[in-house]
Amino acid sequence: MSRIGKLPINVPSDVKITQDAGSLIVKGKFGELTQSIPDSIDLQHEAETLIVCPKANTKASGRVQGLYRALINNMVVGVSEKFKITLLLQGVGYRAAVNGKKIVLNLGYSHPVELEIPEIISISVVKNTTIILDSCNKEELGLFAATIRSWRPPEPYKGKGIRYENEIVQRKAGKSGKK
Repeated sequence: MSRIGKLPINVPSDVKITQDAGSLIVKGKFGELTQSIPDSIDLQHEAETLIVCPKANTKASGRVQGLYRALINNMVVGVSEKFKITLLLQGVGYRAAVNGKKIVLNLGYSHPVELEIPEIISISVVKNTTIILDSCNKEELGLFAATIRSWRPPEPYKGKGIRYENEIVQRKAGKSGKK
């Protein structure tokens, strides 16, 4: 049995959950998310809680139970509160700007990097070096933040690059002089 899968999901009053054939739809004030549900999972919706139960009591169904409980909980939290990721640009000349539906990054390359912003994600840039991403879909948000970060991951010698807000980069001493 999954420890995470056993926990009930608290559903706020402003979130509506509907279940169709093989899919779950969660609607809230920040959007609507859909997730397909396998046949081995059963959902019990009570007053303000949702419980994910396996149909069979096997090890594999326990794993699936924990996975889908976490996915559904992320959906409920996302449509009611939104998820937020902050990226910091550190380096001389590193800048970010939003132009329409694209984010333009100047990261020390000979050309600016332009990335298309997904519809579900909203971006704001503060002081040219701080990018704030927020969305109701945690998976899409994390993927887009990782895509931005992959253009210049932080390097250990000077600490230059794109890092998450609370990320700690282990610094290295670098080359020692000849003696």
